[in-house]
Amino acid sequence: MRIERPSRTGGIIKLAASVLVCLAVGYIGSLATTPSIPTWYANLAKPAFNPPNAVFGPVWTLLFILMGISAYVVWAKGLAHRGVKTGLVLFIVQLALNLLWSVIFFALHQPLWAFCEIVLLWVAILLTIISFIRVSRFAGWLMIPYILWVSFASVLNFSVYLLNR
Repeated sequence: MRIERPSRTGGIIKLAASVLVCLAVGYIGSLATTPSIPTWYANLAKPAFNPPNAVFGPVWTLLFILMGISAYVVWAKGLAHRGVKTGLVLFIVQLALNLLWSVIFFALHQPLWAFCEIVLLWVAILLTIISFIRVSRFAGWLMIPYILWVSFASVLNFSVYLLNR
């Protein structure tokens, strides 16, 4: 029995879908975020290491693209490949938690609850990285900038909470 490799077109479609899903989550998160930036967020006390608002959009866009490529690399191994389904489920969980953070912090104006949630997000990202590395080291490494940024965002989130209790 001959096993056929996926077509190049199929690979491009999977890559595009992976990246577009991640970017769509980022866009939906921005719908919860954007209205609060000039109002509620602008009036919060922030730590000295808070980046300018203009930094967040490009950084998140790049991270969502890297996440999408990472998910594609794992998905391209095939759902029958050991660890792929687990990795992709963890990926979807962390993506949902990513979106939820924007809602909790920006739409609901709850920095403490957002901090609790971002800790769960960080754990989910770590589990995703571990799972992805078992399938593809490259896919796991593509997620490292994301967990580093979320680590920074966690400290920033907690600092905002402390400064605005």
